[in-house]
Amino acid sequence: MGVNLEPILIKHKTHIKDFSNNTVSVDAYNQIYQFLSAIRQPDGTPLMDSSGRVTSHLSGLFYRTISLMEEGLKPVYVFDGKPSPMKLRTLEERKAIKENSERELEKAIMTSDREKIARMKRRINHITKDMIDESKQLLTYMGLPYVQAPSEGECQASYMSSTGKVNAVISQDYDCLLFGAREVLRNFTIYGKRRVSSRNIYVTVDPEYIDLKENLSNMNITRSQLVDIAIMVGTDFNSGVERVGSKTALNLIQRYGNLEEVIREKGYRIPQYEDVRKLFLEPEVTDDFNVTFGKPEEEKIYSFLCDLHNFGENRVRPFIDKLKISLQKSNQSSLDSFF
Repeated sequence: MGVNLEPILIKHKTHIKDFSNNTVSVDAYNQIYQFLSAIRQPDGTPLMDSSGRVTSHLSGLFYRTISLMEEGLKPVYVFDGKPSPMKLRTLEERKAIKENSERELEKAIMTSDREKIARMKRRINHITKDMIDESKQLLTYMGLPYVQAPSEGECQASYMSSTGKVNAVISQDYDCLLFGAREVLRNFTIYGKRRVSSRNIYVTVDPEYIDLKENLSNMNITRSQLVDIAIMVGTDFNSGVERVGSKTALNLIQRYGNLEEVIREKGYRIPQYEDVRKLFLEPEVTDDFNVTFGKPEEEKIYSFLCDLHNFGENRVRPFIDKLKISLQKSNQSSLDSFF
């Protein structure tokens, strides 16, 4: 979910091809959740194989990742490690939302309300350890690197951007800016027409990018001050100040300089704000990773997707060919840049 900084940010519509030849870190949990939410059957049920195992995440990871690579992007997925203890409140809130959706689904089934059934099913997404393990296995077969973060995946992905190991981060969350990502790319794996289930309509979703340096300059603040703004609004790690949105928080920081002075002047009570600030500015990350792209193991991909999970061979085979071509181009461009 992350922090809502949208009202104060400059965002630019773009085309994926504009980021051709860029290596990008991808917040894996964030994207897998998007795949599970968006890649559904008409009745709201996720894609499944003949054994009843969910495959929406594998479909998104395989087809949409290769589509990105055809545009010249080189994705490095970053997986969550152990969540921060400060995130327990957010995790409990998410659990409560899912439980409420499950109760609403039961009611809809009892009344045979098909539209509500589909809507509730789309809201109920569970990312399991098996899904994460399957995702890593598929990436390995595809010849793509992935990184296991010690803590928050978006934190590690952002660190890789801030240190120049990758060019940008693909994520839906604005938190990546707080963690120092130089550029955040949104809607890069889920774009085009998207269904708004609560209203039964479709809206156009365009890829967009957010430049951290441009936004800090525009607001005349530092990243530390942006973090203070987020803390007042509320993050995954704290509840924020009641009735203080991003515009109000920005005005307060521009006027008083930092959160300590805002608290002193306004009397706000923000428990553990120093710890939240430190979490964003001094995150737990690792340098033990590489972004080397290998060769796809064609028969293992086919066996994993088609034999084990019932993907259609006629569709998988052409995408394997596309993957091989994309990796050859990627490795050649890396070799050319070396010389």
